[in-house]
Amino acid sequence: MNKSQPQGLSVLMPVYNEERTVAEILAKVLRLPVVLKEVLVVDDGSRDRSAAIVERIASEDRRVRLVRLDRNRGKTAAIARALQEATGELIIIQDADLEYDPAEIPELIAPIVEGKADVVYGSRFMVRRAARVLYFYHYLANRFLTFVSNLLTNRNMTDIETCYKAFRAGVIKPLELTSSGFGMEVEITAMICKTAARTYEVPISYYGRTYEEGKKIGICDGLAALFYIGYYNLVQPFTAAGRTYRKRVNAHLAELHASAAQENGPQER
Repeated sequence: MNKSQPQGLSVLMPVYNEERTVAEILAKVLRLPVVLKEVLVVDDGSRDRSAAIVERIASEDRRVRLVRLDRNRGKTAAIARALQEATGELIIIQDADLEYDPAEIPELIAPIVEGKADVVYGSRFMVRRAARVLYFYHYLANRFLTFVSNLLTNRNMTDIETCYKAFRAGVIKPLELTSSGFGMEVEITAMICKTAARTYEVPISYYGRTYEEGKKIGICDGLAALFYIGYYNLVQPFTAAGRTYRKRVNAHLAELHASAAQENGPQER
């Protein structure tokens, strides 16, 4: 077995009041032509029928697992809990709305499966198929936050705020998320960029929602993201927890890449 090829995909799905879409999105994920090990749905204190719908689906398909938080704690807390439960060697985050199409997951994870990458972001600004025309100010905010992040990470990324992020488990599971709300997008990006992880971007489609349709992120989240960009690039990596994370991930990747090089044999020049 090639150790550099991850075995089994864990899909992490935070849910908060998504009764209109969660059944449809789960059906799409469960139809994926990949080795799907589990779909970890974390209900973040929903006040509607989201949890009940997921429970019904879980009773029919053992790959679906439901975890319920006692109250609404935000997306970061939901993903942190899902990471504790995940058992697949390949992990991807999937929102429970219909803004991101699970049919594109196989192409999103392909660079990791092929041994080229350790982390892959799906970029909404490298559009391949379709993108709904929506809020110009959101577009500017996303590009601005990515630009500021790139200044501190020295990476040429195009979309750090994307939901679609795929990882080798050994890169993301050791990370103890400490931000709140939607801060995980910045926190994950900053911390991973401090490691030796090979990061790729692939173009994805984006079918955004209006606020009337259930979109939740707002101006306060954007302001918090600016603070998080500074903190998780300039402070957290140099704390004891940050140093431990970098050390663990780099050791894991060094072993993994050395094993892959050995299995592939010497390359002709």
